[in-house]
Amino acid sequence: MRISKAVRGRTAAAVSLTAVLALTATACGDDGSGSGGAEGSGKGEITLWDNNTGERRDVWARIIKDFEKQNPDIRVKYVGIPIDQVQAKYDTAIDGGGLPDVGGVGTAYLSNLVVRDVLEPVGDRIDASSLKGRLVPAMVDSVKAAGGRGDSMYSVPTSSNNGTLWYRTDLFAGAGLEPPTTWSKFYAAAERLTVAGKNRFGYTIRGGAGSIAPAMDAMYGQSGITSFWDGDRTTVNDPKNVAALEKYVALYKKVTPSADLNNDFIKMVAQWDNGSIGMLTHNLASYQDHVKALGAEKFKGLPYPAQENGSRVQVSNPVDGLGLFKNSENKAAAWKLIEFAASHKSNSAWNESAGSIPANTDAASDAWIQRAEPTAAAMKALSDGSTKIVNLPYYLPDWNTISKSGNEPNFQKVLLGDMTAKEFADKVAKELNEAQAEWNEQTKG
Repeated sequence: MRISKAVRGRTAAAVSLTAVLALTATACGDDGSGSGGAEGSGKGEITLWDNNTGERRDVWARIIKDFEKQNPDIRVKYVGIPIDQVQAKYDTAIDGGGLPDVGGVGTAYLSNLVVRDVLEPVGDRIDASSLKGRLVPAMVDSVKAAGGRGDSMYSVPTSSNNGTLWYRTDLFAGAGLEPPTTWSKFYAAAERLTVAGKNRFGYTIRGGAGSIAPAMDAMYGQSGITSFWDGDRTTVNDPKNVAALEKYVALYKKVTPSADLNNDFIKMVAQWDNGSIGMLTHNLASYQDHVKALGAEKFKGLPYPAQENGSRVQVSNPVDGLGLFKNSENKAAAWKLIEFAASHKSNSAWNESAGSIPANTDAASDAWIQRAEPTAAAMKALSDGSTKIVNLPYYLPDWNTISKSGNEPNFQKVLLGDMTAKEFADKVAKELNEAQAEWNEQTKG
């Protein structure tokens, strides 16, 4: 069976899909893939792995304390894992044993766990619980898509981020500009706010690490295409997307700093916070940086611009969630923890601490969200159906390579004029179509 060059080039720590399937077919014992576990008594000790302990240890401590008070017959053993080690931790546990009862699972690596058959489907449990009808539909759809198993759900979404267009309200007011709520207003503002020779720019474009996702947001947002696939062929190189990319990259050096060519998000955010740049596209995580640098009165954040008819299209952001592991011998107690953590009060507190968008729709009216206007706008956009989400194929083993190291240098070539937007989109599309064909071949049956 053919394995793509990208997969062959990965380090030993990253398991290829073919190897994963072989492990799934032969696995047994306490690695979790061959064990069905048990519902258990609903009492006793369960283990929780937190997939971002650096930011969430304290809020998890409060949630666990409240949970154990409400469920005195259950004790939760908390294991904190740094975010940059969690995928390797799961791989090691699958191969050697010791998976938790409950674990934090992001959509970026959900498919790997699903393919290795260590996660319990949770759709039926959600439908029979207090969570039914109370999870943001866009996050539910993203979790289903990332699992790569149709409508089956393998984690309960807890939070997400969102692409945000940050703009300087003071600079907009000084130039007599309206907020950049549409793409036409965005482009007009980018030109109006640029003053050649005075280090004033309308926009800062991400040209360094992490450049592909915001470029795709600009492509799909302008084209209005709402699906990443047309059958088994990607829409990345659809002529409408190519035209949108051409317009987007034409901003470079015309209304943006030349330093943008190599800027990752850290440099880009710092440049925006410390300079006279009108607009920045980045997610909600940079909100506090902007407040600290500018003060809350000098900027605002909007979901990405809409088309002239008011419709908005965005590519998906990774969704965090909680997985129920198949090897658990006390799934009843483990599910109680998941349901409690995803409930209104706990989910709201968790996301207030993390600065993310709650998955529980009941949190939308909570005071902290209303105070954080960009978060409120993002949650509304994801919950009310006004925004169409193009789900990126996180389930493809080659996705990270294709969308990052494999093509970020080529995006820089497009900015510099050394590669056309069409050549770039066609190359990305070719690699994606091959990866999708390989995925279909390896997972059929």
